[in-house]
Amino acid sequence: MADLSEYKDVWVFCEQREGKLMPTDFELVSEARKLADDLGQNVVALLLGGEGISEVAKELGGYGADVVRVCESPLLADYTTDAYAKLLCDKVHEYKPNAVLIGATTLGRDLAPRCAARLHTGLTADTTHLDIDTKKYIEFLRTSSTIDVDKQKFDLEDRNLKMTRPAFGGHLMATIVCPRFRPQMATVRPGVMKKGEFDQAKADAVKVELEKFELTEADIHTKVVAVEKAAKELVDLTGADAIVSVGRGIAKDVEGGLKLAQELADELGGVLGSSRALVDDGFVEADHQVGQTGKTVRPKLYVALGISGAIQHVAGMQDSENIVAINTNPDAPIFEVADYGIVGDLFKVVPQLIDEIKAAKAAE
Repeated sequence: MADLSEYKDVWVFCEQREGKLMPTDFELVSEARKLADDLGQNVVALLLGGEGISEVAKELGGYGADVVRVCESPLLADYTTDAYAKLLCDKVHEYKPNAVLIGATTLGRDLAPRCAARLHTGLTADTTHLDIDTKKYIEFLRTSSTIDVDKQKFDLEDRNLKMTRPAFGGHLMATIVCPRFRPQMATVRPGVMKKGEFDQAKADAVKVELEKFELTEADIHTKVVAVEKAAKELVDLTGADAIVSVGRGIAKDVEGGLKLAQELADELGGVLGSSRALVDDGFVEADHQVGQTGKTVRPKLYVALGISGAIQHVAGMQDSENIVAINTNPDAPIFEVADYGIVGDLFKVVPQLIDEIKAAKAAE
């Protein structure tokens, strides 16, 4: 069991690709800022990369990092499990962070469990909500669960990181704590944490520290020979300003419904999304899925076509700036979170919307 008093600060492992920071980095640093403020501690970003990676480090300060610890080496230019796991664990042993957040990306899902095992601590995977302050956690439960919090007993002095994630295929939400070991570790689903506003003054003030470390080619048992980018174009749900999602409401004509949804998305300059049902039925690729077991999105406009509004789906899109729902069922739960609701057959409504959008564009 660790001496918990020795551990402080909230760390974020910041992922880079070809020398560029990833959007998840800014989301995690913004969230870490809130957690660190509740603890009265600092946010430390750990950035590993090739020579010159320190040049992009200050941007992390603009989202809340107090310190960016940078490890530069040609051996770190491309991700390898051996090198990154070694350095992350070495730095954790050296500085003893209280918590470490890692994006639940392909890279993060490979790195985090290996480091947790080496550090002899726990790992909560694919988290969608984080709290330090117990009062804030109680309010989260009050608005996001069916638990009668007024009948529960909570330790208001508890300062453990409360890591909430979907379980049992998204049908339950589980909150996990790591009270006896440090650091507390979590991978966080991309898009689920809200990126803060960039502050240039904080970016200018952040401390960027070049770290000393030991790493040789003998530590790395694999070698990246080349990076081949897949020809298949994957949908960028988390970065889209507009998303048109489809659900079981297109069942009577799936092909026609998808064509209509894609046409509407194209007119709006957005992308196609989907509920889990259509993904499970094989009509839509998994990278289009929105929800607890898919992607969490916050577009400026979210259009839900034939989606009933199950809690698993709503959890992934309820923070969109504007939500438009079209459904034949006036009692569909989706209307409870929609800013605008249309009760009607999407196969009749959507063509009218497309015509109106085209007409508006032509009039500009």
